[in-house]
Amino acid sequence: MAIWHHTPTLEQLNEGGAGCMPGYIGMKITEIGDDHLTGTLPVDERTRQPFGILHGGASVVLAETLGSIAANLVVDPDKFYCVGQEINANHLRPVPEGEVTGVAKPIHIGRTSQVWEIRISDPRGKLNCISRITMAVVSHGGQ
Repeated sequence: MAIWHHTPTLEQLNEGGAGCMPGYIGMKITEIGDDHLTGTLPVDERTRQPFGILHGGASVVLAETLGSIAANLVVDPDKFYCVGQEINANHLRPVPEGEVTGVAKPIHIGRTSQVWEIRISDPRGKLNCISRITMAVVSHGGQ
């Protein structure tokens, strides 16, 4: 059984990020599973750091975007929205080229907070970054 309160299409999710940072760096949402959200990010001139490898900040953008979208899909959007409170990331191996894939899965879905783990893998499927984001669940109008 899916955990989502509502499930937009992949096209709708990608259109939402087109005019801001996720779109500017080439991020794409590629899958909405029953309990996870998957997205990709190219490793290119937009996302590399000066040493020619994926910038750690780009990995965090991927992680935060996936965690934020996923958190907001779990709640009733007429009553609540979710905002990031804290994020961390451990960068495990360099990625010089290709495309990385991030998968966000919930650790905790509560009434006032959520915690999501995002695992980012390189083109060979090797884990290159693991991140965790804590989201606050906020009611519209402070109700």
